[in-house]
Amino acid sequence: MNFPRYDAVKTPWTPFLNGIPARLDYPEWTMCEGVEKMAEQHPDLIAYDFMGSHTTYRQAVDAIYECARALRAAGVKENDRVTIAMPNAPQAVTMFYAVNMVGAIANMIHPLSAEGEIEFYLNDSQSVAALTLDQFYPKFANIRKNTPALKKLIIASVKDALKPLLKLGYSLTEGRKIPALPANGNYVTWKKFLAAGKTFPGDPRVKRTAEQPAVILYSGGTTGVTKGILLSNLNFNALGAQIIATNPMFEPGDKMLTIMPMFHGFGLGVSVHSMLVNGGRCVLVPRFTPKTYAELLEKHHPNFIAGVPTLYEALLRIDGLEKLDLSCLKGMFSGGDSLPVELKKRIDAFLRAHNATIEVREGYGTTECVTASCLTPAGLAREGSIGIPFPDTYYKIVKPGTEEEVPYGQEGEIVLAGPTVMLEYVNHPEETANTLRKHADGYTWVHTGDLGVMDADGYIYFRQRIKRMIVTSGYNVYPSQIENLLDKHEYVHMSCVIGVRDPYKMQKVKAFVVLKPGFKPSEQVKQEILDYCRKNIAKYAMPYDIEFRDDLPKTLVGKVAYRILEEEEARKSA
Repeated sequence: MNFPRYDAVKTPWTPFLNGIPARLDYPEWTMCEGVEKMAEQHPDLIAYDFMGSHTTYRQAVDAIYECARALRAAGVKENDRVTIAMPNAPQAVTMFYAVNMVGAIANMIHPLSAEGEIEFYLNDSQSVAALTLDQFYPKFANIRKNTPALKKLIIASVKDALKPLLKLGYSLTEGRKIPALPANGNYVTWKKFLAAGKTFPGDPRVKRTAEQPAVILYSGGTTGVTKGILLSNLNFNALGAQIIATNPMFEPGDKMLTIMPMFHGFGLGVSVHSMLVNGGRCVLVPRFTPKTYAELLEKHHPNFIAGVPTLYEALLRIDGLEKLDLSCLKGMFSGGDSLPVELKKRIDAFLRAHNATIEVREGYGTTECVTASCLTPAGLAREGSIGIPFPDTYYKIVKPGTEEEVPYGQEGEIVLAGPTVMLEYVNHPEETANTLRKHADGYTWVHTGDLGVMDADGYIYFRQRIKRMIVTSGYNVYPSQIENLLDKHEYVHMSCVIGVRDPYKMQKVKAFVVLKPGFKPSEQVKQEILDYCRKNIAKYAMPYDIEFRDDLPKTLVGKVAYRILEEEEARKSA
């Protein structure tokens, strides 16, 4: 399957592809069929590791088939929605592809979501079944009466995926903290669910096409309102092909440290699916802490790591890593949030100090395109750039709110097109029409709501969300630009800048700063940073205050949660 060539679109990045093909051929099969074909080619390669257990491709496909039979026995039909509220664990991988095998749609949500959020996700998707862990059962039980479409609640346990000795250890430690499930609860355990599948006669597979819907991922979209993004088999399989094409150093059997969660496009699309349809090995990490991060690097010697900037920032704060050897790394990717220039320099220095021969490569994407659609070419980075588009992916910079393309070097809204573009926002036709727009060139473009610049060579530079812009005394201030400047200061470890309501200026600028180890908050330190700002920032954009924090709030996927800081300030002034 070939994606249509966009002949009317300028592609100045072509000379910088560095051997990467501009166009690819995409498979016409489903996601699950892609994994099955890989199991035929490499049956004995390890598909994933989990807390000391290893699963081969043959075993993984056998488990998927068994789960698919259980889904059919439970009454799940083609196009039904099945919610998966799980950390990165074998049952989540198995269920994800089993849902695909039976022609249903996987609705991926964060297991740490609040009860009200879970209720919304279940009702918005009209899920007929859900899978979660035993420790999250109470939240589902509490909202069950408000989710009439949900017929089957399946409860898994981490210990079910462990070897006997590790299972015993888990039961004596983490497992002791989890309350026992009620004997008469309205649920079925993972084991009983699978056992019931043995009664299903025949083949559970439902034939589907590449273009048919397969997954729902939730995102704030381009307007900040939570919406389900409906994605197809092709969207994920195209991403899998693009990831390997832009990383020709990949070989079957290479390990990906799968820290990014499966409910997030970055984790599901890059760290799981792109690996499993290409013979990669996923090291499934159910829960991340900086300490376990270092231990995982030392134990598994991964070839690839994908994460958000705060994940790498945490690595830089860990003591005792002098002997850490990262010569195993073939690729380290940063996405999901803007990577400050100074943080990239520090990560690259850390990599060099630990025998790595690579640099962190920044990418950019949106959940409307699964995840990444643009990546820095290996060895051809430009400071501050998020790279060039993937094969068959096209970028333009337009005047915000229009289809009018701006000249190279001029700031505007990033719009993009390609084979990973979503089908729609679930239940939001107006939002879909506002985001997916057919231009005069005849092509449909995703209007991202992000500001950026394209240089004459086609390199893209992300500025920030249009919605995040601060307007103070009539001037536009871009928080990410001030954050990049603050992060260059010798005292500053990381920063976040927000707009605070002001009766005269509409908004005024405030900075939150985490200091580097060895520096303590004081009025003198604050004044030195403010003096530095005065020398480098226009008067209208100057922070009126700097507040020191031990850490900055994070979203569930590790991005700096600037909205939480905005809400805190709004409450103060209310």
